[in-house]
Amino acid sequence: MRRFAGLVVGFFALALAGWALAYQPVGEMRLAALPPEARATLELIRKGGPFPYEKDGSTFGNREGVLPKRPRGHYREYTVKTPGRRDRGARRILVGHAAGGALLPGEVYYTDDHYRSFRRILE
Repeated sequence: MRRFAGLVVGFFALALAGWALAYQPVGEMRLAALPPEARATLELIRKGGPFPYEKDGSTFGNREGVLPKRPRGHYREYTVKTPGRRDRGARRILVGHAAGGALLPGEVYYTDDHYRSFRRILE
């Protein structure tokens, strides 16, 4: 029985270590440090569009739980163009929205690795 318990504890330790490698805590970055395409996307978000990708403005579920916990529908995702890519690429801006749809200051995040890490954009 002890051996079994040790295996279970070891399994969960490995699973937790794998999660830690896969997802990083939220960092921060200055607006000026964003690539120009991300700044252009942020400007489109502020204007309310039009957006170049059909999925822009769709709900981001935060299934990974890396961003602060919020009700479903709170976070929306927007594609940041990647030069040389024909598809949407891995770069996104995620924005927290109030119930009426208004953007929430301080709830703007950037990922350049398809949700593995996020940085809150400081303006």
